[in-house]
Amino acid sequence: MLYHLLYPLRDLIPAFNVFRYITFRVAAAIVTALLLSWLLGPWFIRRLRALSVGQNIRDVGPQAHQVKAGTPTMGGILILFACLGATLLWGNLANVYVWIVVGVTAAFGAIGFADDYIKVRKRRSLGLTARSKMGLQILAGALMGLALFVLPSFDSQLTFPFLKRLVIDLGILYIPFVVVVLVGASNAVNLTDGLDGLAIGTTSVAAATYAVFTYVAGNRVIAGYLQISHVPGLGEVSVFCGALVGAGLGFLWFNAHPAEVFMGDVGSLALGAGIGSVAVLAKQEILLVLVGGVFVMEALSVIIQVASFKLRGKRVFRMSPLHHHFELSGWAEPKVIARFWILSILFALLSLSTLKLR
Repeated sequence: MLYHLLYPLRDLIPAFNVFRYITFRVAAAIVTALLLSWLLGPWFIRRLRALSVGQNIRDVGPQAHQVKAGTPTMGGILILFACLGATLLWGNLANVYVWIVVGVTAAFGAIGFADDYIKVRKRRSLGLTARSKMGLQILAGALMGLALFVLPSFDSQLTFPFLKRLVIDLGILYIPFVVVVLVGASNAVNLTDGLDGLAIGTTSVAAATYAVFTYVAGNRVIAGYLQISHVPGLGEVSVFCGALVGAGLGFLWFNAHPAEVFMGDVGSLALGAGIGSVAVLAKQEILLVLVGGVFVMEALSVIIQVASFKLRGKRVFRMSPLHHHFELSGWAEPKVIARFWILSILFALLSLSTLKLR
């Protein structure tokens, strides 16, 4: 919005020429989203408490978590407001990719909101049925895949890290592939959201990583030098990534242990889908496995645990997702969180190194 209002005035006020630089607007989006979270956070948490929007803790989880029952949830609304607000304020709204990533994030946020609302309204730990929840996610993912498939400026090719000559054109299969990426990413982040600050910290690291990838992919010269897919106009999506980093850090201020508020599914599903959609737009879908390494570990631990119990009648982990296993192994919650954050940073650095290892 500010880009469209102020940049045209650059001839009258030369200082407004700075709005042409994506890097400036990324930094501005980070600060704006952070300030929105900080300023609105205390009021928002008070409103949640006044409305008795408290978290219901599952009985099957660690017993130490029962003390968290009643902590305000649905804090993801604050994250979405700060992130999407800063994106619309500083992004180029004539860019179709900005609207795609905003739309996908909002759609998955709406699904999460419905799930959280049912939990709060009916005072239970389960919201939407698994079938309806998954069906809505598949529908939202399919709509994004279809939108990209019919977009003339976008292709359905799949590239691989380290293998610059291996390119596969998925054709119409690109649509279900996008569904798998979005549904997988959103649910992986949802599974990670079990400890104070764990999901939002790792998501912020992933968003910062993809801010680099989107900026590079949108720059023809840099993309050509690094031999990665060039997507004209994609640099604007780095403004969204920056806003997500700022919103995440602002929310972490209140979500750090001991948490004053939880993000709920409205936050975790939206954040996962947001990161997944950015990975698709940047043509770095396969690399999402490495960028979101912590999310992959969490999701795999659940899959392995369920498969092992059904096939062998035995559990591999003390409890899944993985962070609960370490909790029950004697690690204090803050230690689990800090160590998983460190792992997420290492995964991010390894991911960025692939820009040169091609």
